[in-house]
Amino acid sequence: MKDWLDAAKAELGVDIDIDVAGLLDMTKVVAHGVARPAAPLTAFLVGYAAAQTGGGPAAVAEANRRAAALAERWTTEHRPPGPEPEPEPGTGRERAGSEPA
Repeated sequence: MKDWLDAAKAELGVDIDIDVAGLLDMTKVVAHGVARPAAPLTAFLVGYAAAQTGGGPAAVAEANRRAAALAERWTTEHRPPGPEPEPEPGTGRERAGSEPA
């Protein structure tokens, strides 16, 4: 993935260190708590918001933090009533102590 990101940054004329783990964590929360298609679109918005506030790693980190916090709130506030659905085996979201099928 590093090679791809280096090539994409070069192609787009972007010179910034990327907090890959932080961005992937945010997109995971969005994908699982809001909707899968919302994850890449939210990542775009994080970058755009960071650019509007001057850009740089600190601006990206702050926009990413805010988007992740929103996704956490959204997940809680928009959860349908009733029991929580069982996670799909093999998704990494199994309950503690359970084995994937």
